[in-house]
Amino acid sequence: MTSLPEFQPRPREVVISLLQEIFSHDGDRRHTHFHRIEVYPDGHFRAIFRPTYFILPEGQREPSKSQWSTLKKKLKRHAPRIFIFKEHGALPCDGAAGDRCYYVDIGFFAH
Repeated sequence: MTSLPEFQPRPREVVISLLQEIFSHDGDRRHTHFHRIEVYPDGHFRAIFRPTYFILPEGQREPSKSQWSTLKKKLKRHAPRIFIFKEHGALPCDGAAGDRCYYVDIGFFAH
């Protein structure tokens, strides 16, 4: 098992602002698909966003591997010192059964 890098703490508001921009298609934070973040004790974050971020072709129910890869590249372009966890997936938007969201875990390199 590989160890995780040390993460630099970032203010929650700064990370939210970045994610609101990333999860909008035109950079307009008023039209973002970002839903919320979870903050972990080691300084990494879970970005939770609406499925509407991914534009799926007719008949496709889940984002493709390529769409996830494109999102991760977009994260890197916006924040070059970002660490993106390999795992990503789906979960309930508000922690209860109902609406489904997607998540990606990120951290910011300390060194």
